[in-house]
Amino acid sequence: MNVPVRHFDAVIVGAGGAGMRAALQLSEAGLKTAVISKVFPTRSHTVAAQGGVSASLGNSEKDHWHWHMYDTVKGSDWLGDQDAIEYMCREAPKVVVELEHFGMPFDRNDDGTIYQRPFGGHMSNFGEKPVRRACAAADRTGHAMLHALYQRNVRANTQFFVEWMALDLIRDADGNVQGVVAMEMETSEIVVFQAKATLFATGGAGRIYASSTNAFINTGDGLGMAARAGIPLEDMEFWQFHPTGVAGAGVLITEGVRGEGGILRNSDGERFMERYAPNAKDLASRDVVSRAMVTEINEGRGCGPNKDHVLLDITHLDPEVIMSKLPGIREISIKFAGVDPIKAPIPVVPTCHYQMGGIPTNYKGEVVLSTTDNHSDIVKGFYAAGECACASVHGANRLGTNSLLDLLVFGKSSGNSMIDFIKTQPENLPELNMAAIERSVARVARLDGQKNGTNVHEARSAMQRTMQAHCGVFRFKDMLAQGVAKILEVEEMIKTIEIADKSKVFNTARLEALELENLIEVAKATMISANARTESRGAHVRDDAEDTPANPNGRDDQNWLKHTLWHRDGNKLDYKPVNMTPLTVEAIALKTRSY
Repeated sequence: MNVPVRHFDAVIVGAGGAGMRAALQLSEAGLKTAVISKVFPTRSHTVAAQGGVSASLGNSEKDHWHWHMYDTVKGSDWLGDQDAIEYMCREAPKVVVELEHFGMPFDRNDDGTIYQRPFGGHMSNFGEKPVRRACAAADRTGHAMLHALYQRNVRANTQFFVEWMALDLIRDADGNVQGVVAMEMETSEIVVFQAKATLFATGGAGRIYASSTNAFINTGDGLGMAARAGIPLEDMEFWQFHPTGVAGAGVLITEGVRGEGGILRNSDGERFMERYAPNAKDLASRDVVSRAMVTEINEGRGCGPNKDHVLLDITHLDPEVIMSKLPGIREISIKFAGVDPIKAPIPVVPTCHYQMGGIPTNYKGEVVLSTTDNHSDIVKGFYAAGECACASVHGANRLGTNSLLDLLVFGKSSGNSMIDFIKTQPENLPELNMAAIERSVARVARLDGQKNGTNVHEARSAMQRTMQAHCGVFRFKDMLAQGVAKILEVEEMIKTIEIADKSKVFNTARLEALELENLIEVAKATMISANARTESRGAHVRDDAEDTPANPNGRDDQNWLKHTLWHRDGNKLDYKPVNMTPLTVEAIALKTRSY
């Protein structure tokens, strides 16, 4: 088999915030670094992030990384690993200032410091009151971040392979990672990218749902490749539904709108969040707000002819504030909802937004295979960062603006870990595992040779409908069980998907089919993991979970304070303990407070 091979010190799959932050570390260290991306780097999904990046800078009022850590542990519903959470919150001010020095055009206070806005779940003095912690560039923070990182990578001579799709991970007989097999979209040529270290920064997989804020490129490619290569996926039952997607369109309306003073109202004009979260109100954590909104709709207080959404009201704000702090949101509202938010409220509904789970890693970005006895094996040469990874800093529910922070902190730490690992490797790359490459080529060949198979669009729609109906904001015992059976039926459909177009040049039909094969792995992991977890925790809410003094809100710490690990082989589930031990004695003192 004659497949071209390209050699690098490091290969990164994904050119979003995490991938480019890691690439910057590697390229500036003088290493030959390749970044593979399905789209031009500045079109990666990080560009859609609006509200800000969290860091306890304390520019507008007193703040401390201890409080940020406390909020993140509490927001994770105690499923977050506290060593990783401490590392992220402690490093936050450093990486934000570093990004500022890269040329990130943050908004400014009158004294020249970085402007910060309040965000849901971020509080001062261990939950006393909302604090300004989200460092923002208007409502286009992710856009500004991507451009700053891309320009810095161009300066560092990072090699970008744009409009390439990674197909499969290459592991040798000992399980070590040797690189990836990838396809050039323009020609459909298959090429091996061999490297001493490989990083997945492929983003999320929100397209498993029918209604999502995610871009069409968010198809869980890294998760699918990892699962096929024998890597388990961690905590895939936890999916965050963002409270404010534009009703009927799914386009994101940032939480920063509520940070600037936006109010959620029902059909009676009531500010209903005062009933569900008397202290935080509209700035409660996303899982709380999403459930409150769905409850209002289910109880008949929804808005519109079908009473299927609520309203986000900023008409009371000064138009100058909206024009300066939320210009992109006004544009989105006018284009997708037909509403000028200066004059009328925006119709919104909870929409799939973010996956808390992913490829299991530690806070260094190293991928680990962990079993029920808590023995961890590092997969040599393999790293993951960003939304496709599970460090796990978000646990069962992510706080807003912690996602961009996650990209910066763990993109950088992954890059540093890769540099250290590459220094220990011999100059010459080892012989490739040709069997792994052949399996990847055969997967593409099957698509081209399939006849009388399933239509890709029909199979994808069946998957998305199943996930939306059986594994949404609220989850029910019988519906989850039915969902498992249905998603396994969809998997059988996808095994025989075919494409009518067999051409080589920019064949989007082939790409969509390959993406669907990744999406179904994520959908299976999500549905099976959710069906097994019989408690409510964070974004995973079971109607049959008993609410008792010992198990508040249906959370069962005695039986379920543990991470789920889903294995593709036999859909097997394992579990591992949550790391409740921070990195430093200083942070351990936080445990004495009542979480």
